[in-house]
Amino acid sequence: MKPINLDYAASTPMLPEVREAMAVVLADVGNPSSIHQEGREARERVERARRQVAALIGANPEAVYFTSCGTEANNWAIKGLFAANKRKGPHVIVSAIEHPSVTLAAKRLQMDGAEVTILPVDREGCVLPGDLKSALKPGTVLVSIMLANGEVGTIEPIKELTAIAHEHSALFHADAIAAVGHWPVDVRELGVDALSLSANQFYGPQGAAALYVREGVRILPLLEGGGQEQGGRSGTENVAAIVGMGAAADVARQRLPERVEQTLLLRDRLRDGLVERIPNLRLNGSRSNRLPHNLHVCVEGAASESLVLGLDHEGIAAGLGSACNAKAMRPSHVLKAMGLTESQAQGALVFTMGEMTTEEEIGRALDVIPHVVEKLRRVTRMTVRAT
Repeated sequence: MKPINLDYAASTPMLPEVREAMAVVLADVGNPSSIHQEGREARERVERARRQVAALIGANPEAVYFTSCGTEANNWAIKGLFAANKRKGPHVIVSAIEHPSVTLAAKRLQMDGAEVTILPVDREGCVLPGDLKSALKPGTVLVSIMLANGEVGTIEPIKELTAIAHEHSALFHADAIAAVGHWPVDVRELGVDALSLSANQFYGPQGAAALYVREGVRILPLLEGGGQEQGGRSGTENVAAIVGMGAAADVARQRLPERVEQTLLLRDRLRDGLVERIPNLRLNGSRSNRLPHNLHVCVEGAASESLVLGLDHEGIAAGLGSACNAKAMRPSHVLKAMGLTESQAQGALVFTMGEMTTEEEIGRALDVIPHVVEKLRRVTRMTVRAT
């Protein structure tokens, strides 16, 4: 029987349209920096992809810079924006639930002399506007708060938070990697100064991502070299992956309303079915302001790793939380920031679905998941009695 993928947050499968667009490029040769015909054709493909990505997020193409991954985009945003604007002051603000590529980049700035404030979140994982107001000071250069959390699905009030930051003349960066392609994202409406996105999160290839930087905002390069990407990001462009990202962006722009509706229905069916079938199941994240394809739960009496492996044995792929940090096998910093105990966080499990998920697969999952949970709970009870 075909495995069921309920771990779209780790990386989405590539669409046929994306594979086809990339196949054409892979058959050709051309460096976008060359001025001969092959180079010009490669350059046009990159620029077409730039226009496609820009259209998805409501940006001007000139404000979109391609990178190799979301981690690079986030690092560039934090380090590059701070370096270019630090005369204003040494202060940076990030939230407690950011991806490690943001928090560790901020920590690096702190090691180099910057002052870093970590904003708390409420029990749903939401940054409160009042907390940001209190944290801002005359020397605040940059605020970085993710648009939506990839673990628990909570969508942050970015438009309001950006306006507050701008009232204090601070720049605002949003990590939108978990949201783009699954939820409407318009940089003009949000008002952000910089925004990160990654192709492998919206049915594009791994190895392509982008950083939007609003026109007029100063940012220093993270990578020095040949001056590609309008001088912002040196290194020969990965043309095939960039073309794939453009194709995925084009599809996302056209299909987004249907995607939101479809995944919301499937997510709610899975949620309601699991709550009905599994006692003491904790739902995490915002009940209303959340990504439509995300369901995050904590299972009392079972460990996350055992749950994922048990489901894998039954042909279901689920996530531990942040796929980038899964190998660490430690309780999620996101859940800790939300006030969950270590015991509660040890049973964390995230289900994410997407364009290829079917009603039949959700039905099968509802038959299998409660069985695996009960089996592992029995093992836990037996282990406790034996000790």
